[in-house]
Amino acid sequence: MSTKFRKPEQIIQPFHFGNPERKSTCLWLKGLPTLKHTNVVEPQIMTFKSGKTMSKCHYDSAQLPKEERRKARSKTFDGIAEAIATQWGSFLLNGY
Repeated sequence: MSTKFRKPEQIIQPFHFGNPERKSTCLWLKGLPTLKHTNVVEPQIMTFKSGKTMSKCHYDSAQLPKEERRKARSKTFDGIAEAIATQWGSFLLNGY
């Protein structure tokens, strides 16, 4: 999906769900409720001399070869996956 198609209904961060990372994830929710934050934690942010900031997981994965880096950065964080399974699972099982 792309914001060129339409705006996402929700933008979430892993640190809203217990993972101390910063990585925006857009959600296009057709018939699903927005996810409620489950365990907000402080994100681990690297700050460089230039003032630029980067999530620690992105900094760590920057050292990997291109293919491994792509794979590492595309993984879904555990906290987000658990929130999706729990919240949307309950929603769907309860007949919307």
